Amino acid sequence: MNAPASSVQIRRGGLYLSSAICDRYFTGLESVILLRRNNDLIILPVRHAASGGYLLKRRNGAGDRVVFAPDFFREQGMDDESACEFFARWEAEQAALVAKDLFL
Repeated sequence: MNAPASSVQIRRGGLYLSSAICDRYFTGLESVILLRRNNDLIILPVRHAASGGYLLKRRNGAGDRVVFAPDFFREQGMDDESACEFFARWEAEQAALVAKDLFL
């Protein structure tokens, strides 16, 4: 069974994740991989630092994080001034946080 949807934002080339999302799905991790699969955004946890990915930078004392990835979002047709809020859901079969149809 998939988890409930969580609110996520993209602003100024950054993917903003709440501390609740990070604590639940990315605990102890320092980076994620962003992929586009058809029209979906896939956010994969990176378990080994040598695997690369985008850094999960701490934004504030509450533990909210930002993934600064303007190059990735530009490749998807989003400019640096793009801003949107959407819902993403953990999909166990993909072992990833997935935002369905984000790139429609």
